[in-house]
Amino acid sequence: MSAQLIYDLAPLGSIVRYSDGTPRPPERHRKKLLAWQSANGGGRLIRKTPARQTAQYSSPAHFTLHEGDYGSGGVIVLRGRKSFSVDCGLKFVVISRPAPGSVQVFDRAGEGAELVYLAASRQDAKVWLQSHRYPNAVLEPVSADTVAADIVEGRAA
Repeated sequence: MSAQLIYDLAPLGSIVRYSDGTPRPPERHRKKLLAWQSANGGGRLIRKTPARQTAQYSSPAHFTLHEGDYGSGGVIVLRGRKSFSVDCGLKFVVISRPAPGSVQVFDRAGEGAELVYLAASRQDAKVWLQSHRYPNAVLEPVSADTVAADIVEGRAA
């Protein structure tokens, strides 16, 4: 499916994979493999940003995937994120959606909010917030309506 369909239909918290359609090169071709990995991967959908238009600047709508956390000893040093414009030429697939009844934890309220955790329940979300520093966090339950439509190859079924 296209990046525009991910932006329009996939709920925050979904696991999304992306690909340019090329086969994976052998491990021995390190430069080619690194280039391939930059165009083929996946992550959790954590933010959708609408298009912006000003007198001097124009930005299309885009979404952000959280690809992973890097660190050691329980300390996260780097958060891997990747943003995609809705006019991106890559192909996307929704692997899974958040379960109804789960709770989305956002870093703040409003349009610029980012999903920081997907909890199995409200209690799980509260426990998680006690050990993480998000003083303006907002909890939103995932409803059945949010994940109701099945997306298959760009069609709502």
